[in-house]
Amino acid sequence: MGDISETDASYSALGFYHKISQLRSDTWNSLKRDMGILVKAGGQADVRNLIKAIDIKLTRLEIIEDYHAFPSREDFQYIWSLFRSGEYASLEKVVHRLVRTLISESYRRRHVDLSGSDAESEDLEALDALDQLRRGHPASNSAAKPYFELLIVDAMSRQEEEVVREAFHRLRRPEDKFIYDVVTVRSFEDALIAILVNPNIQACLIRYEFPHKSKYNLSVLRNYLEGLSEVELDSRTEAERSLLLGSMISEIRPEIDQFLVTSGDVELTASSDIRHFNRIFYRETDYIEQHHTILRAVDNRYRTPFFDALREYSRKPTGVFHAMPISRGKSVTRSHWAGQMIDFYGINIFLAETSATCGGLDSLLQPYGPIKKAQEYAARAFGSRQSFFVTNGTSTANKIVVQSMIKPGDIVLVDRDCHKSHHYGMVMSGAHVVYLDSYPLNDYSMYGAVPLKEMKKALIELKRNGQLHKVKMLLLTNCTFDGVVYNVRRVMEECLAIKPDLVFLWDEAWFAFATFNPTYRPRTAMHAAKTLRNRYYSDAYREEYARWKENFDQLDPDDDATWLDNPLLPDPDLVRVRTYATHSTHKTLTSLRQGSMIHVYDQEFRQKNEAAFHEAYMTHTSTSPNYQILASMDVGRMQAEMEGFELVHAQVEAALSLREHLYTNPLLLKYFRVLTNKDMIPAEYRQSGIETFYDPVTGWNKMEEAWAHDEFVVDPSRITMAIGETGIDGDTFKNEYLMNQYGIQINKTSRNTVLFMTNIGTSRGSIAYLLDVLVKLAKGFNRRWDDSSRPERKIIERNVHSLTKELPPLPDFSRFHDAFRPRKDSREGDIRRAFFLSYTEENTEYLRFDNDDLQKVMEQGRDVVSSSFVIPYPPGFPVLVPGQVISEEILEFLLALDVTEIHGYRPELGLSVFTETALEATDQARG
Repeated sequence: MGDISETDASYSALGFYHKISQLRSDTWNSLKRDMGILVKAGGQADVRNLIKAIDIKLTRLEIIEDYHAFPSREDFQYIWSLFRSGEYASLEKVVHRLVRTLISESYRRRHVDLSGSDAESEDLEALDALDQLRRGHPASNSAAKPYFELLIVDAMSRQEEEVVREAFHRLRRPEDKFIYDVVTVRSFEDALIAILVNPNIQACLIRYEFPHKSKYNLSVLRNYLEGLSEVELDSRTEAERSLLLGSMISEIRPEIDQFLVTSGDVELTASSDIRHFNRIFYRETDYIEQHHTILRAVDNRYRTPFFDALREYSRKPTGVFHAMPISRGKSVTRSHWAGQMIDFYGINIFLAETSATCGGLDSLLQPYGPIKKAQEYAARAFGSRQSFFVTNGTSTANKIVVQSMIKPGDIVLVDRDCHKSHHYGMVMSGAHVVYLDSYPLNDYSMYGAVPLKEMKKALIELKRNGQLHKVKMLLLTNCTFDGVVYNVRRVMEECLAIKPDLVFLWDEAWFAFATFNPTYRPRTAMHAAKTLRNRYYSDAYREEYARWKENFDQLDPDDDATWLDNPLLPDPDLVRVRTYATHSTHKTLTSLRQGSMIHVYDQEFRQKNEAAFHEAYMTHTSTSPNYQILASMDVGRMQAEMEGFELVHAQVEAALSLREHLYTNPLLLKYFRVLTNKDMIPAEYRQSGIETFYDPVTGWNKMEEAWAHDEFVVDPSRITMAIGETGIDGDTFKNEYLMNQYGIQINKTSRNTVLFMTNIGTSRGSIAYLLDVLVKLAKGFNRRWDDSSRPERKIIERNVHSLTKELPPLPDFSRFHDAFRPRKDSREGDIRRAFFLSYTEENTEYLRFDNDDLQKVMEQGRDVVSSSFVIPYPPGFPVLVPGQVISEEILEFLLALDVTEIHGYRPELGLSVFTETALEATDQARG
């Protein structure tokens, strides 16, 4: 059988992996339609082409289902026998039954016999229909046992496979917490394919000997097997091949529990590097021990320590004699007026409401029980050394990290268009700030991200000024709101080559989901930190560094190009990996609002930062944290470990489908244009040369190639759409058209763009609804033009021209005024001094720029310095910070803005700026 991606033109260039679940469901539904047509046609028409099409679909589906437990290989043998014997009426019933079973997922709850009688099929179809109704009911979901599939890798015959599968089936007991079925594959490649295309696989049993090659030629494996030759694999011993497969499975899907069954020297194997395996079994180990071990391992990820403790607490009879009248629901259950809260929320949320930290519960400020265990599980899930829950948002998480690491006078390199919490964190800590400029996207009134050269340039300047010892942290946003993602590992490696103990804070507020996808994961902070730490401790890296150092030492160290134009490697004897990441768990995973996490991979944490971190955590954490938020994060972590791979994959599939339709629909293209990689990332940062993930002519390009090599990539799950051709600005389009007319909610706009974000809750129905709305809006814009008079058309044309041609260039950071610069020869600024200087009213005045008052003062040679943050929405980043000199470019940008919301600016008064007297006094005091 050939490459599955070649059996359907709509998926040919995209390949097997990206849209496999949609391909699977669409093909089954298409087969069901074809069978219905075939049966109705009977002998009345020439159906040869239809039979050929059915043959192709069955061949395609057999390949896909080879990696799933249902339908089984026996089921497919039965399907083929009906097809080849021409029993089309019977086959139609079987396919109809099978599709209903897949939709209802009833195979998760009971055995499905496709060859059963008509009466049995009707009874089971009724049960399937009932299952579908129950799927949306919370009580039924909680009562159903979770289902997973066990992958067994072994070169077994069909008869042996059936024996093994039956052996595991017989071990099922009513008291088991889970139901599982068995998938068997016969080769190294097939095992990798299975874990990529089958999200139900939660455990893997690698047994005995197996060959390298799959019988299928599937494009999904190209990236994962690159550089690994067939000869190399075939020359390995049984144990070596098994260990290599285990390590690759762990890299692609680290959540899968793995077990090794060996027929050789089990004691010798156990003494090898088996860190990817939960346990080793000798081939004679009985199935019951394997069964219970597998169930225990899956249960270890399924546990939710704090949520379980909270549920147990809610069932206990208690007498409440502490604060919180709403605890146990007392103040609302006894109320004649507030009972609607019970009606809306249900009773459990109130039964679980308490300020107690004992009786089976725990303290967030000093956890010792279920919260501590829940945070340890979170560290396992996200690949950190320590993880901490935060119940008042990532703004607070950011401030906790900054306060723990930075003392007054420490230099911090900061992405200027980062979230405002970082800027305020700099004020609180007293950091001396060096702002880094992102590359601008002037045509769309947004910024990209900070180029690596900009970071290296700032570090080299500080080194030459004798200030490198004061540099403590580099703070960047990964990924940005618009979906621009850094090459995290490369940034850290090259910056550590200049400053080997540099601390990194990666604001991954919008990127928590990335850990659970093999393409995204390498660009997360925790994965990069772990990878680099292991790399620097290896002998191979020492040899690589020695070769690099020999070549680098021949270059001129005083030439900027030496540092900026060459890749840099850190000294393994000096480098320390110190990395922090903050996640808005509630933004991209399951959690109640304000549920966030801090993840730590810091080799110096216990020696240098643990005490300060806990003090900062105490400073910003409420003594009465919301237990419902904590419980939701515990459940969200569990869900991410158990089904994050499936959910994130479905999210990406939904986004790719949306992009494909937006790229190809002529009506939509008239008014809306999805920004491509080329639009959002300049060519110099796209080493792969990929300009778009999808082209209507050539189809889908390899997303993984860009993610593996480019300095910046675009997260395809975020769709930035240019709407300038509508003549409507982003804010109006968001509120008046999407929200008010159709109830579609989005977060971000720029002057001429809107951002659609898919998430793990986005369904294909949601995508269809959005496309339907955009088509309706496009038709409305057509009618608007057709019905407009000549003057009205002039207005529309003028608005379109303004939004597509008259876009103000985004200003770079100007500079800090000398009064707030610790050194005249360096660009860092004391933002805290400036911030608090403005608290004295006599130190500030207001100057308007809409009547040229401010411009006239600047023309007279005065440095006009902002005394506050000035943040227009959109774009939502500070155009001015306290202590920053106002430039002509900044004024031009502010004058061109047509937004109504500018924080820190009062139109009736103007901009708040420092008086010349205040600046002179501050400069003298500093000097």
